[in-house]
Amino acid sequence: MYNFLKRFFDILLSLISLVILLPILVVICIILLITGEHKVFYFQKRIGYKNNPFYIWKFATMLKNSPTMGSRLLTIRKDPRVLPFGRFLRQTKLNELPQLINILKGDMSIVGPRPIVETIDTYPDSIRVKIYSNRPGLTGIGSVIFRDEEDYLTRANDPKTFLNEVIQPFKCDLEIWYDAHKSLSVDLIIIFLTAWSIIFPKNHLIYTVFKTLPQKNMENAIIEFNNK
Repeated sequence: MYNFLKRFFDILLSLISLVILLPILVVICIILLITGEHKVFYFQKRIGYKNNPFYIWKFATMLKNSPTMGSRLLTIRKDPRVLPFGRFLRQTKLNELPQLINILKGDMSIVGPRPIVETIDTYPDSIRVKIYSNRPGLTGIGSVIFRDEEDYLTRANDPKTFLNEVIQPFKCDLEIWYDAHKSLSVDLIIIFLTAWSIIFPKNHLIYTVFKTLPQKNMENAIIEFNNK
């Protein structure tokens, strides 16, 4: 019943969101067409439901050849590959809105684990089965906690290793928690916390609401990692 209701609300909320946001989406499309590299959408292969790959939709925010440049699939703060308007889209998370189409197609859900690029998936096989038993989400526990992941990666001496050794294991714990506690009420709270975190990016309300949620002091983690 949970899966049926979740899918029903995914379709309903994504349709309503697309209708309400249509004027904003049209404006963004026009701006992208006349600025930067004149490209509107960016499609990237991600791991999806039941470990099946799919192509995620995003507004184009970076140079076309960015996956072969610089830090490749990792994006850091003030990344030179990010276009000026793209920087605004990324800061406001508006670049993620085209994923409403992924939700309608059934590739994604509104709430779930964030879909990972296959080449940087470091989840153990036993954990991967649990995490990918849920449709990947437009938002989720990991999205709220790591709302400023680019900042953490920027401050790490070795961003790729920090991602693999610190961020991904913690995300793994968070997604396992979500799998054990998932419900429509939890999903609604996560949607609220996502909006709250966009308005108040430094808040820690999520730990007040979900008292059993795994915690990690990322500031200390960065210091310890850089001092190794």
